[in-house]
Amino acid sequence: MMTGLTKRAWKLQDFVAHGSNVNCLAIGQHSGRVLATGGDDRKVNVWAVGKPNNILSLTGHTSPVECIRFDSSEEVVLAGSRSGSLKIWNLDEQKILRTLTGHKSEVKCLDVHPYGDFVASGSLDTNIKVWDVRRKGCIFTYKGHEDKVNCLRISPDGRWITSCSDDCTIRLWDLTAGKLLHVFKGHVGPVNCLEFHPNEFLMASGSSDKTIKFWDLETFNQVSSTDPDARSVACVKFHPEGSPIFSGGEDSLKSYSWEPTACFDAIPVGWMKVADMAISNQQLIGASYYQTNVAIWVVDLTKTRPFNGEKVPQPELPNPPEEKERTEMNQSLR
Repeated sequence: MMTGLTKRAWKLQDFVAHGSNVNCLAIGQHSGRVLATGGDDRKVNVWAVGKPNNILSLTGHTSPVECIRFDSSEEVVLAGSRSGSLKIWNLDEQKILRTLTGHKSEVKCLDVHPYGDFVASGSLDTNIKVWDVRRKGCIFTYKGHEDKVNCLRISPDGRWITSCSDDCTIRLWDLTAGKLLHVFKGHVGPVNCLEFHPNEFLMASGSSDKTIKFWDLETFNQVSSTDPDARSVACVKFHPEGSPIFSGGEDSLKSYSWEPTACFDAIPVGWMKVADMAISNQQLIGASYYQTNVAIWVVDLTKTRPFNGEKVPQPELPNPPEEKERTEMNQSLR
């Protein structure tokens, strides 16, 4: 049942972000109040969420911008291009800090090491590269995926990189040793998104097979999986306190637990395919793009389960076998 008649999700703004198609966007994960967009016009535009005009327009790429990411301080933005190059800008000084080249084709995903001196990139060329920003060079190239890399994340402690691909696998890499630790198999469709748990040895992955799967990073076993949803999972985001996890799909936001797997809530949100999400001040901010436009949506988490005090639906547990047999015997004796 819907929570009263109060509004739980609303569109904050919808605006033209670029002169040609938008290809990517990123929300600042620390504040949830800053947005960067990249487009076919080869520009990176930076916006304050809720304001109509961009703060900055950064140039330098010579081909369309395909992926984008803030560092944890939101003072630096990275952007990868269709030609395979990366550029790193300092936002305060509005200047390019580094240009990094090495991928053979377009850069699809990026992340920044929590200590800031290293960045990682995944590409259509199936490779992952780790870059030393100070030395301006690639220090590791991880090979193994058999299709494009869709998403990668560096662990909160900076020790591991996890990556996912259209090849339906997730790979976990030891960053310091530069080697593969494990290949996680279980999805039956392209894996679109990944997230490390903020304080447990746990990882979540979302796929075009319409499920989220949870993985134990000590045993490398699958912990659980959600039931298939109606649409692909585009984004996953753990609550900063660790639970629940939010799943962004086409026109919906769902929240889940994983031991056992249960859907706490499902909120209709008209964002089409959400491209990024952040949580700040008990609100979830989601952003999507279509052609030249970007739309930003807000969900009031205090009005959603499990935060609003409403009882959470419990999954039905099957009777133990002996109980079932007893029930059947009792029925036959009647």
